[in-house]
Amino acid sequence: MTAIDYTKPPTLTYQQLLDTDSHAVPEVLRWFSPMPPSTADVPVERYTSAEFHRLEVEKVWTKVWQMACREEDIPEVGDHITYDIVGRSILVVRSAPDVISAFHNVCPHRGRRIREHAGRDTELRCAFHGFAWELNGCLKQVPCQWDFPRLEPDEWGLPEVLVGTWGGFVFINMDLDAAPLEEHLGDLGDHFTRWPLEDRYKEAHVAKVMDCNWKVAQEAFMEAYHVVATHPQLLPSLGDAITQYDVFGNFSRAITPNGVPSPHLTWEPTQQDIFDAMSDRNLDEEPRMIVPLDETARHLAAESARTALRPAIGDRADELCDAELTESIYYTVFPNFHPWGAYNRIVYRFRPYGNDHRRSIMECMFLSPYPGDERPPAAPIHWLTDDDDWTVATELGMLGRVFNQDVYNLPEVQLGLEAMIKPGVTFADYQETKPRHFHAILDEWIAR
Repeated sequence: MTAIDYTKPPTLTYQQLLDTDSHAVPEVLRWFSPMPPSTADVPVERYTSAEFHRLEVEKVWTKVWQMACREEDIPEVGDHITYDIVGRSILVVRSAPDVISAFHNVCPHRGRRIREHAGRDTELRCAFHGFAWELNGCLKQVPCQWDFPRLEPDEWGLPEVLVGTWGGFVFINMDLDAAPLEEHLGDLGDHFTRWPLEDRYKEAHVAKVMDCNWKVAQEAFMEAYHVVATHPQLLPSLGDAITQYDVFGNFSRAITPNGVPSPHLTWEPTQQDIFDAMSDRNLDEEPRMIVPLDETARHLAAESARTALRPAIGDRADELCDAELTESIYYTVFPNFHPWGAYNRIVYRFRPYGNDHRRSIMECMFLSPYPGDERPPAAPIHWLTDDDDWTVATELGMLGRVFNQDVYNLPEVQLGLEAMIKPGVTFADYQETKPRHFHAILDEWIAR
């Protein structure tokens, strides 16, 4: 068995791998924007302290743009959802055919939440005493209004929340003085020009409460450094240490190649081994495809993906390079929005569970292209119970098994951080670029 020199980086770079692609590689994959190294540790208190959580509530969650839903979640006038974050509840409603509004989901009379669930109504009426508002937030009715002589109807509209849209997603911001969403997103749209997310529909949406701080959960899905220990079955087909990490303003990116073996392997897999690992083949299963002798697993997987995409996107499938069809291209937009690039369907969102800094909500959505002009209906959210593992969400396919490996670590990380003697968490200079970048931005928000 060949000894591995873990002291040296891999000799193959991601850009060199792109040079071998069978198709022209788009400029977006050639962009390279590394983050300078840092010697600073991240304080453990960021994950364990109730006081730091209160700072995040004050400085971040009530001030920053955050993804609340998809536009297709509220397709018709009167459709609404509730977005809950750190004890706040936001009511997002389609108030007119081309208008989305958002309000604090609280009746100003006695404080009841106006809506508990998603639904469709012609008005927004409180179930407690019957105060009602138009879909645009203007006061509509006060039962026994004679008993409220000091009530000024113009002053009793529902308190508004800023709304913005990008890529078919609806974002909200509780800070009425916040800079526009476009400024927060920066050049993100340039990265998705070839892969418009607004032309997708939400095929799946799964959520589960996790026993860890929301940052612990989020950071587990921001790098490929953990693959060698957590997902060893992927090593024949996943170039974990070849991943390219980039930072751009308020967002970061990682591109992990698939269809190439990990530099950590001590043996040389065949192209069939690589393809079987890519397709999550179990030992007792027949191969999904046989790789021809003159073919590579990476190109075969890309061609298979082209064929699968063609009914939905037509001839555009032939313009996509192999990398666009095989790679894991995963973005993180501060603070908690994780859309994947190319035609990988994954979108993640992580947030605190209520005001509990030791628990969080992890969500995974699948955004899929569709044929024709009629968008399929959005999948409702599938909440997993505490006793459910991720394979219960069969709509996620092989991803459920991978998630189980990831989340097995998370409560143990939280417990370890609670008992940690070392005052800070140390991130790798390059392979943990994305969490380093996240904390650098978090520093800026906390300091405001």
